[in-house]
Amino acid sequence: MVVPYPWITLGARTRTEDVHVPGNLQHRFVDTNGIRMHIVEAGSGPLVLLLHGFPESWYSWRHQLNALSAAGFRVVAPDQRGYGQTDRPDAIDAYSIFHLVGDVIGLLDALEAPQAVVVGHDWGAPVAWHTALFRPDRVRGVGSFSVPHRPRGSRPPLAVMRELRGEAFYQIYFQKPGVAEADLQRDVRTTLRATLYGASGDSPTVPDLIVRPGQGFIPTGNLPAQLPDWLTGADVDFYTAEFERTGFTGGLNWYRNIDRNWELTAPWTGAQIGVPAVFAVGDRDPVFHFPGGGPGMVDRLRDSVPKLKRGVVLEGCGHWTQQERVAEVNNLLIDFARSA
Repeated sequence: MVVPYPWITLGARTRTEDVHVPGNLQHRFVDTNGIRMHIVEAGSGPLVLLLHGFPESWYSWRHQLNALSAAGFRVVAPDQRGYGQTDRPDAIDAYSIFHLVGDVIGLLDALEAPQAVVVGHDWGAPVAWHTALFRPDRVRGVGSFSVPHRPRGSRPPLAVMRELRGEAFYQIYFQKPGVAEADLQRDVRTTLRATLYGASGDSPTVPDLIVRPGQGFIPTGNLPAQLPDWLTGADVDFYTAEFERTGFTGGLNWYRNIDRNWELTAPWTGAQIGVPAVFAVGDRDPVFHFPGGGPGMVDRLRDSVPKLKRGVVLEGCGHWTQQERVAEVNNLLIDFARSA
């Protein structure tokens, strides 16, 4: 169900090549911004670029790749820096927002695409927003799931998080190298099942993402025996195989640049996103319940994204928007990509 606001216009290791995803998907590697990036692509036509979040990979867009290509678009989903089969630099500061946006621009160059509709989920959303902010000449439209554009604040964000949520808030907990890795990698399959289920709309409670001693990032004590309908055993197998091979350090290093990103983006203080945009969030997404979230989240987004064309709150949906609500997300993206 879509909850509208008055201005809304929308009512042994598993290898990548062993995973069956219907459709004609092509896997290959490109060189971008000093790294080797694994991408999955389908279709032909105007380019739509899909950027995943944590802890995921290109695979989180498996349902959108075929739908967008069938609708007449060339669609590309990379493993972003630090994930999957893409390079994982050792240095923490190699995961700044400048690096991540640089990867996107380099990918567009490698694809010989002057422009694209750039769409992100979770951590992919800030990359999409900042690509539109830094390089609007290369972005025909920007889409975001779960994470709205957050204008640069007047104080370092980690200090604000500590005041509002305390030292045990997950983004603070992730800061010290090695600590979160030991927790997440102790039992990768359980970590991923707990994360995917616990932050979904199927979980009986919305997690507060406070890391409590002995409970891990998301508590595992109430995991159901049966997976929700949107998540199969093969899906869990794929994610587990990827993170058992790569570990979580690459993805965690994105969090370890939060304050660095705040420093780097000082010249853009007060800047608005100037390209057409679309945004969707679930009302059972933990992000929807962060300070500054709630029903007003979508309306407030217009202050920094004046060309926001559509905003949607999905009732009963959790954090994994494009996996939990396939049909609604596909329709939203196809309509937006056609009009951007």
